Amino acid sequence: MTDFVIDANVLMSILISGKAGYRPILTFNNFILPEFALIEVEKYKDILKDKTKMSEIQFIDWTYFVFAQLTILPQYVLEQTILDKAERLLEKIDLKDISYVALAMQLDLLLLTRDNPLYEGLRKQGFRKVMLFEDFLRTL
Repeated sequence: MTDFVIDANVLMSILISGKAGYRPILTFNNFILPEFALIEVEKYKDILKDKTKMSEIQFIDWTYFVFAQLTILPQYVLEQTILDKAERLLEKIDLKDISYVALAMQLDLLLLTRDNPLYEGLRKQGFRKVMLFEDFLRTL
């Protein structure tokens, strides 16, 4: 089992898709998120429900399955020095991604994202522990 930090973009794309192909990926990898991801999912819940092709019951069952496979960590586990480093990296990209980048830095894990500006911005600044989710899927 391999550990990865994922952002809300990845989580929401998995939730919307409902694809059975994600089951083994979720089962055999450990995806870790900061609690901030829950705020983003809640914010976009209506869009998630509208975009999925599943019935409401299927969507809820799929959501149960997905969340049972995730590790969600509270904000207080993030060290202030790491948060400060993440903030410096993100000040010209998108500060709302601090929790994801800080968690990846603190755990020394690869951050999987679907956010191209985040990916490109981090790579330009020398942060290498980031990969686009689509590239990750191609490696499987």
